[in-house]
Amino acid sequence: MTATISIDTLVVGGGQAGVAMSEHLSNLGIDHVVLEKNRIAEAWRTRRWDSLVANGPCWHDRFPNMEFAADPDAFVPHEQVAEYMEAYAKKFNAPIKTGVTVLSVQHNQQGAGFVVETTDGRYLAQRVVAATGPFQKAVIPAIAPKDSDLYQIHSDAYRNPQQLPEGAVLVIGGGSSGVQIADELNRAGKKVYLSVGKHERPPRRYRNRDNVWWLGVLGGWDMVKTDNGPLKGLAVSGAHGGVNIDFKRLAQEGITLVGMTRSFTDKEVTFADDLAANVHEGEAAYIAILDAADAYIERNELDLPPEPAARELLPDPACITQPILSLNLAQAGISSIIWASGFALDFSWLDVDAFDENGRPRHTQGISTEPGVYFLGLPYLSGRGSSFIWGVWHDAKRIADHIDIQRKYREYHGTAKRLA
Repeated sequence: MTATISIDTLVVGGGQAGVAMSEHLSNLGIDHVVLEKNRIAEAWRTRRWDSLVANGPCWHDRFPNMEFAADPDAFVPHEQVAEYMEAYAKKFNAPIKTGVTVLSVQHNQQGAGFVVETTDGRYLAQRVVAATGPFQKAVIPAIAPKDSDLYQIHSDAYRNPQQLPEGAVLVIGGGSSGVQIADELNRAGKKVYLSVGKHERPPRRYRNRDNVWWLGVLGGWDMVKTDNGPLKGLAVSGAHGGVNIDFKRLAQEGITLVGMTRSFTDKEVTFADDLAANVHEGEAAYIAILDAADAYIERNELDLPPEPAARELLPDPACITQPILSLNLAQAGISSIIWASGFALDFSWLDVDAFDENGRPRHTQGISTEPGVYFLGLPYLSGRGSSFIWGVWHDAKRIADHIDIQRKYREYHGTAKRLA
């Protein structure tokens, strides 16, 4: 029987969250191991479409202690992000074991800590950090048609236009993935229908500054989410050198916009009559960002060139003024559906009292209600930046500091002196 390995802190997941966590634990001299079921940053390698680039310029979307080997304003290809993470881990000799799957984490019934069962044997850890990221389980809603003649995949499985059969495509989801995939398919000559829900549509660049810079100086990265509702789609892209996403321009270029997808019945798909409201609401939020940016520039007396053209909104295309509320899939020639419908969390391996009745982690900025358990890399863990490369690094530092403080409490044995 394989001997149990004792460790102070066990980190589950060797992506950007796990690498960042390992760096900070190493700096504090905390004995730890990172277990990754595949390779380091595997999601960046094989769970991205071929042409995907990072959504932010690499001067910003990186860890503080190492730059990308690229133009700072470039949006680097996804495989280079994986290579960056691997090189970063080697910088400090991160104790990452790859090819190891964590099967279960349970309380140690014989004492303190947690018993962690893995394909590499059993570990006894005083603390466990769940660093498995925000994209754990691709979600296709129950409304998806059961028609086997349709080619249906989640955006997580999309790779390139050649993957799809002949015919039109319905892309469901107006966030970053859905918009970029729809645009790529349209450029490849496919007839594309894009189902658009509520979304955020920030400028890619405005007055010679990228969106990530504006989020920083205007406090957007620090924004917290105060409810458990779904996240709005974020329509932003680094493709083609980074361009503004404008749904009306996509329509001009040949994509047919429709509202949120409601149901599929008897070869027909129906859409909510909310397309105009969703697009106009996104435009209003876009203009509000420009207003805030202009006010910031004036208040701080910055010499950044005016950009009046950025405020010029295109007229509503016919698909907005005369919205399509239903489509016969066969008559529309739709042979494929791509579900850019987001992801769900999967902590089925973590058998501890750290979740609410809906299975959502209970935590404060990653510090779980279950002592000794931590979460890292989740959207809005501490703020909007938490699931981004640079944001997860700062969250990991705070969690590592908390672990170090807890260890010092445990090590305290009191003093020999007594009051008279």
